[in-house]
Formats: sequence, C-alpha cells, structure tokens
Amino acid sequence: MVGPAIAALIVFMGLVGLGLWQLDRLAWKEGLIDTLGQRLAAAPSALPPPASWSGLAQAADEFRRVRFAARLLPHEEALVFTSGSAFRPDVSGSGYWVFAPAQLAGGGLIVVDRGFVPEGRQDPATRTAGEVDAAIDMIGVMRWPEASGWFMPNPDPAHNLWFARDPLAIAQAKRWGAVAPFFVELESPTPPGGLPQPGPLLINLPNDHLQYAMTWFGLAAVLAVSFAFWLRSRWRQEGSGPSES
Repeated sequence: MVGPAIAALIVFMGLVGLGLWQLDRLAWKEGLIDTLGQRLAAAPSALPPPASWSGLAQAADEFRRVRFAARLLPHEEALVFTSGSAFRPDVSGSGYWVFAPAQLAGGGLIVVDRGFVPEGRQDPATRTAGEVDAAIDMIGVMRWPEASGWFMPNPDPAHNLWFARDPLAIAQAKRWGAVAPFFVELESPTPPGGLPQPGPLLINLPNDHLQYAMTWFGLAAVLAVSFAFWLRSRWRQEGSGPSES
C-alpha cells in the first residue's frame, strides 16, 4: 500500500497547493479592484509633464484620471479591433478603438484612445463631424500598452488595423515620432456627431477565485476520504484472510 499512499499524498498536496494559490489570487484581485476603484473615483489631476514620463510606472500610475489640453493631429488615426471591453459596459459588439496622436499645449506628443466606433464606421469619411482642428480640453485615464497574445493576429499597418492597444508600436508604424510611453483612454469630450464614442471606465473584473479555491480544497477532501475508505477496506480484507495452522 506504500505506492498508492505516496501517489495519493502527492495528488492531495497538489490540490491543496492549487487551493492556496487561488486564495493568493483572491487577495491580489481584491487589492486590484480596491486600487482601481480608488483611482477611477478620484478627481482628474494634471497630466504629468513630458519630463517626468520616463519615471512613471504602470503599477503606480495606470488608471490614473488626468486632465490636459491638446490638439489632435489632423488626418492621423489608427484602428484597433475590439470585440468588447471589460471596463466599458456601454460598448457592445465588434468595432474599433480609434487611436490618434495629440499635441499637448505645453509640448510633447501623446496618443489618445478617442473611443469606440462600430463596424462600418471605421472610415473617417463616415464621421467627419468628429474631426476637430483645435486644442480641446480632454479628460481620460492613463493606460499602459497591451502585450500581443499567442492567438492574437499580427497587425496590418497597410490596412491601418491593429489588434493590441500598443501606442508605441502604432506610433512607430505610423511615423508619428516620439510619444508618451502610455496612452490616455478618453472619457470626454464627446466629439460632434458622437463618434468616436469616449466614456468612463467602470470596474467589472470577474472575481471567482474563492469559488475556485473551495473547489480545489473540496477535491482534496474527497480524495482524502476516498483513500481512507479504500485503506480501511484493505485492512479488513487482510484481517479476514485465512489464518495459519
């Protein structure tokens, strides 16, 4: 019975380890939700000046609400495909995020996510009312570049199409020049005509880690009980065997 006992112990420890890992993830997710809630509920502050951009960090500065004045460069934008957003419940169905370079009033170039356009409205000619050739006051949330996933299609600059919200890669391909290491997802203003559609971010992160932890702990308990019954039956079988003369 030594072999089965060792195997059962290894599996039991693995299940318990997975449960403890999910509890760690639960604490991390609760902390993340609390941090995001505080940052998104705070009043917008001034956008950090370009001289400080190199010292910004994603962990400390992402999802910070900022306010700034900038002028969108005319006839310059990039489309990033999306099938929906966990932070924008007002966005449904497939469409595109419109990324555009904006010249800050005090100097410096920043990429802004102007908002969402549905399928069929990606051509700027279908939403000319939203093109504003003047400096405007903007409010948005600082975001850091998204990494490309294993199953994410490659960008198609020839057709002005991207699949990851990476302002640095987009700016390089579009030859916009040096831009901020982050982008700003705009909340306002809504342009004339309503497109691209900006909007506030809302926390809507799934948090099922406690349920997952209970599942792993439950499987570990079932394994322990099942092994105990099996062990008891083996002892009974050995105890009821024929005795020696």
